[in-house]
Amino acid sequence: MFGETNLQLLIKNMRPLLQPQSYVFVSVSNVEAFDMDKVFARINEPEGATLILTKQQAVEWQLEYVSEFSLITLRIHSSLDAVGLTAAFSSALAKHGISANVIAGFYHDHVLVAKQDANKAIDVLETLAQQAG
Repeated sequence: MFGETNLQLLIKNMRPLLQPQSYVFVSVSNVEAFDMDKVFARINEPEGATLILTKQQAVEWQLEYVSEFSLITLRIHSSLDAVGLTAAFSSALAKHGISANVIAGFYHDHVLVAKQDANKAIDVLETLAQQAG
């Protein structure tokens, strides 16, 4: 098993980092038309492939999007077997009216929040971490 599984340590040491770029979600039917190395995440759905990429990349590729998001990376190496981290931070964000779209990577959890909520989300996550300490 890789990564931390202790919920108290995960929350205390999550160290949220706000990425500087704006991100967007798009849906495409043909991923071969795009350089997947420039895509943050790809999710295959029956209706098409959802790509999460920087706004700048979407504009360059002339892809339509609806909303802009900020990406927050939790810098704790969380185990994919860890229980409760997503529930803890998404509940804290929800209490402040912030929607959280979560993607788990092998090493870190990533949270996409509405662009206008980014700084407030960082404050909520940092407060949650301090309370766990």
